[in-house]
Amino acid sequence: MRRSRLTLLLFCSAFLSFAQTNSKLLDSVIQAHPVLKQVIDQKQKYQPQIIYTQINRDANNKPSFINHTYLLNERNYFYCASLVKLPCSIFALEKINGLNINNLVRSTSMLTDSAAICQKSTWRDTTSATGYPSVEHHIKKMLLVSDNNSYSRVYEFLNPKYINARLSRLGYPTARIVHRFDVECIGAPNQFINPVRFIGTSGQLIYQQPADTIKVPFTPAFEKVVVGRDLYNRRKKLISSKKDFTKSNYLSLKMIHEILQGLVFNAYQSGDKKYNLTESDWEFLMRHLGMYPRESTYPKYSVKPYHDSFKKYFMYGSMVESITEDSVRIFNIVGRAYGYIVDCAYIVNYRTKTEFMLSAVSYNNARNSFGSGNYEFMTVGLPFFKELSLALYTLETNRKKKYLPDLSSVNFFNSQH
Repeated sequence: MRRSRLTLLLFCSAFLSFAQTNSKLLDSVIQAHPVLKQVIDQKQKYQPQIIYTQINRDANNKPSFINHTYLLNERNYFYCASLVKLPCSIFALEKINGLNINNLVRSTSMLTDSAAICQKSTWRDTTSATGYPSVEHHIKKMLLVSDNNSYSRVYEFLNPKYINARLSRLGYPTARIVHRFDVECIGAPNQFINPVRFIGTSGQLIYQQPADTIKVPFTPAFEKVVVGRDLYNRRKKLISSKKDFTKSNYLSLKMIHEILQGLVFNAYQSGDKKYNLTESDWEFLMRHLGMYPRESTYPKYSVKPYHDSFKKYFMYGSMVESITEDSVRIFNIVGRAYGYIVDCAYIVNYRTKTEFMLSAVSYNNARNSFGSGNYEFMTVGLPFFKELSLALYTLETNRKKKYLPDLSSVNFFNSQH
């Protein structure tokens, strides 16, 4: 099939035809809230997309789902940023389980070696209990504070060939996770993948993965993705520019929503859709998706800058230092870069037996140009996410259900409710 040609110059009308019918329920919520309506009324500027999933349980607590979408369009590109850390975390645990090597587990020390100029050797990690890095410790840092270095090391262990083959088996052949977050490895150096060693407590070699080279480039999801415009000052000097995302990572909102949904409800999946995780792996991932940074011992994080809402865009918006409502938890992954902000979450209240899923993205780059680093996350993106999630949380709290969910399997935080 011929790939789509996609050139995005925001503030134009090229992509105002949306792929799915907008939910009447979401439309009624949006119309009732001025903060939401303001963003939706300027959809050419903010490029919002929303997925809201209602969850209903049967007498055996088995879930079924009703999806409500608004302005959802997989052809409307957005940069997925740190969203890639969720599938890579899942796939890293799957890969370890699939190797089935004695003493190779997620906590086994993983030493990343260097075999090319841009690559980083990572042999120690003073933030871990052992002093060594591991897949487990890297995942903790990715899910707790969105650590980019940890993502790059896990990406190298996985190898993009493995990552994208797994995404394809999940049903996402156009998804692309094809680069690290290391500035030094942009462009041609990105094709070289580090060698990796796993060692035991006495230093013995347990597993060794050789260096690799990506000889055949991955076909981009879109033929061309150029966002924004060039801006010049009065002396006609370029001060900020449009950006080419053609070779960047790509996950649509629908993809990441389904990847998280598949994890939360992995017990009900089958075939390639079911992640190859142990019960301990599943609990580890879910716990760290829902934790606040201050609740971690290894690594240990200070409340400043890692406040409780550091990665909880829904419900709280911005910079809530301490969240005291222990009956509410948000299991989520976020992304924020180049003006794009996105959150994908499973939200629960143990006391009221409330659960739902919500994903949303918006573009907060009023200049529609890249280079200044000044984006309207605090004034537009986060208020939009907070208002949207609180409105749907209120709706869910009052929604009548035949069977209330048993949420004990996701109550990792000693909530007494």
